[in-house]
Amino acid sequence: MKILFSIIKYQLQDSLRNKWLLVYFLFFFVICYGLILTSNDQSKIILSLMNVSLLLIPLTSIIYGTIYFYNNRDYIILILSQPVDRKIIYLGLYIGLTLAMVLSFVLGIALPILISFKSVSDSSVVISYLLLSGVFQTTIFVALSFLIAVLNENRMKGLGISIFVWLLFSALYDGFIMLLLNILKDYPIDYLSLGLTILNPIDLSRILIIMNFDVAALLGYTGAVFQNFFSTSVGIVIAVSSLLIWSVVPIVLGLIYFNKKDF
Repeated sequence: MKILFSIIKYQLQDSLRNKWLLVYFLFFFVICYGLILTSNDQSKIILSLMNVSLLLIPLTSIIYGTIYFYNNRDYIILILSQPVDRKIIYLGLYIGLTLAMVLSFVLGIALPILISFKSVSDSSVVISYLLLSGVFQTTIFVALSFLIAVLNENRMKGLGISIFVWLLFSALYDGFIMLLLNILKDYPIDYLSLGLTILNPIDLSRILIIMNFDVAALLGYTGAVFQNFFSTSVGIVIAVSSLLIWSVVPIVLGLIYFNKKDF
């Protein structure tokens, strides 16, 4: 456990010194503070932050995480030459990077809100879900990036797969759902739409946030069905539980393949 904390500490310090994470923090800070200054509508501020977060966080997490793993290959080989469990190395790298990215995102959103708290004080609950969804998106897509990097030796191939995975969840998946639901419109497809929604972590995070607004129509067909089937509290529990599963499964798979990988 001491070795794990040492690796996490080193990776966290190394990540926080990276200028790209500083840019990541400043981007969210400027966007959030700018929205608060230019709009008096709290709902518009939250929804705008949601759209930016659910687009940028998965993209940044999966691409930066993939590049980060490849760039640390020599460091991994060095540590593997020591009597250290592979699981500790993998978890140390993952947790260190994830904490740094989560910290950059949370501070980038939280600091402008604290500075102008009166402007968004009535939306504190929704803001907490916004932050929670951002944390989940970071943990999920960094985990996916590590899994992709472990499975692919070629950097360009790994990066290409990472971009495709982000594109799949952020755009292609919703288009596929709408096409499928249109084809099956003459059949009872409510449960199918719910199941398909759970298979997309970005949609789950969007639902987690918007279910706290009385704007189910903004969720699209699947989100509206989700809200109709479940009360708000039950829906939130299901969404959070599904996001937890999405966070754990890629980490477990990554550990399995990392243990078998020949460096």
